[in-house]
Amino acid sequence: MKLNVSIDDVSPHPLSSVKVLDRCFKLIKEFSDIKFSLFVPIAYWRTVKPGTVVSGPLNIDAFPEFCEVIKNLPKDNFEICYHGLFHGIPGQSDNDEFQRLTEKEARAKFQTMFEIVDKAGLTKVFRPVFRPPAWRMSPEAIKVSQEVGIKILALSPKDYAKKIYNGQEDKHNKVIYYNCNPPFDMLQSFFPYTEIVYHACEWDSNYLDEQKTEELKRFIVSQKKIQFCFMDQLC
Repeated sequence: MKLNVSIDDVSPHPLSSVKVLDRCFKLIKEFSDIKFSLFVPIAYWRTVKPGTVVSGPLNIDAFPEFCEVIKNLPKDNFEICYHGLFHGIPGQSDNDEFQRLTEKEARAKFQTMFEIVDKAGLTKVFRPVFRPPAWRMSPEAIKVSQEVGIKILALSPKDYAKKIYNGQEDKHNKVIYYNCNPPFDMLQSFFPYTEIVYHACEWDSNYLDEQKTEELKRFIVSQKKIQFCFMDQLC
């Protein structure tokens, strides 16, 4: 079984931070070749949900300690991927950033993301893998993503999301659909590959906390044979 563990929203936000990596390293002690794909919003900016709001965008280049942590993660176990610019629409939503973008708007978003990553000195660290915030992405943004060099899209197989994609995802070179999202989509192994998604957000029910870490550990142990993979190995 090919298995990938993804973690969304790893950022400088104090409640959606690199603290989740403690659980990753706990799992690495048990499974030395486990693979984690970390999806990073480049300028995380929450403006709606009480208790999570920040006053302005958290551009990663303004947080050198965060960047050093990301840069120095063991490359055998971690890959760093793109997860939007702000993640949301400031003043309207903490999600849905890519849901209604035109081609021009999408191109500008990607360009800004790439510029900030370059300022942070992480261009060679980030892989050309993109998951849209909340899995929502307009057909126009999907088209542009390939044009600007995104090699893999990490999308949702759910009807609500595929309705938004409107078939444009089928024209992209490589698309990976998650299939486990605890506690909503439980850990299972009967898929051609298993991509498990967690969050770094401590307020999220999908947060990779101690309990979910133990559940994941038991799930891995229960499997007869596993090939841990990064995203490009799932294609």
